[in-house]
Amino acid sequence: MANLTITITIDDTDQKVLNNDLPDIDQWCQSAIKGKINNCWKRMRSAWTTKLIDDESFTDSIPSNKDDFVTLVTDRSDYKSNKIRNAEQEAKLKE
Repeated sequence: MANLTITITIDDTDQKVLNNDLPDIDQWCQSAIKGKINNCWKRMRSAWTTKLIDDESFTDSIPSNKDDFVTLVTDRSDYKSNKIRNAEQEAKLKE
């Protein structure tokens, strides 16, 4: 995957609303996404550390570095992104 750039368009009225509480909208957005990434990382690390420990077929060491850990997990055949898990759950509900 390449670096992801996200553009957000906020109309004048909503900018005024945000400026009522925030000194810097861009800084707040940057901080919000960093916080979300950190929370997602904590959940991913916790869930997948348990899965790897419980997987008798997994005999390698669990990487202590974030990049290697994420690569290990997302390269596994049993890894599914949230989007895929949700689509599978919806399909089951329609059955």
